[in-house]
Amino acid sequence: MVGPVPPAVCSAAAAILTVPLPRRPLDPDDPDGRIRGWYENELAWPTVPGEPVRLLVGERFDVLDVPAEAGLAALRRLAPGAPVAVRGDRMRLLVAAGGAEEVPGILQWLEWGGVALDLTAIGAGELIEAPLPPPGGSQGRDPVLNRPGAVQGAAVWLRPPVAGREAEASLPTMSALGGVGGAPDLVRLVDTLATHCHRVRLRRASAQPLAFS
Repeated sequence: MVGPVPPAVCSAAAAILTVPLPRRPLDPDDPDGRIRGWYENELAWPTVPGEPVRLLVGERFDVLDVPAEAGLAALRRLAPGAPVAVRGDRMRLLVAAGGAEEVPGILQWLEWGGVALDLTAIGAGELIEAPLPPPGGSQGRDPVLNRPGAVQGAAVWLRPPVAGREAEASLPTMSALGGVGGAPDLVRLVDTLATHCHRVRLRRASAQPLAFS
């Protein structure tokens, strides 16, 4: 049994259902076109013009951005669930659309409000760089997306998304019983991430050399 879906999520989902994205032709000589096509054709996720390929946040999902060290520690304590991407020393975890605006209130309620946390909620109207699709997407290996050096410096999926609205329904949301498919509820996810962000911050601070005047 899943808790009530926030009205913002319902209205966003309704808008998406009424305007399906056209399928984009794939050009084998255009790597960015292949990436963009995978998101638009396979996942029906909106992208924006320009390079690198960027995803529009707030329609299909929102994002929590944390240090990768904190994110990996948190994932060890949470059941497998929503998609997760990494780029360098940052990790991005997908949550249900509308979740980003709930995060400040959740942090206050959990008494994290006065603590400096390297935890950013990315929500409606914002953009993120599109992580590279998993090798071959859903139809076998793709020599363009898997060319040597393609991943260096790029965002990649640690836990890739799958097509279908059922997958999006499993994103962490404001539910006392957690998300569908084993995804944690948003409150538990935020609390776990905040805990590990704080631990990482304290560990890094203690590792700094003492300054003597």
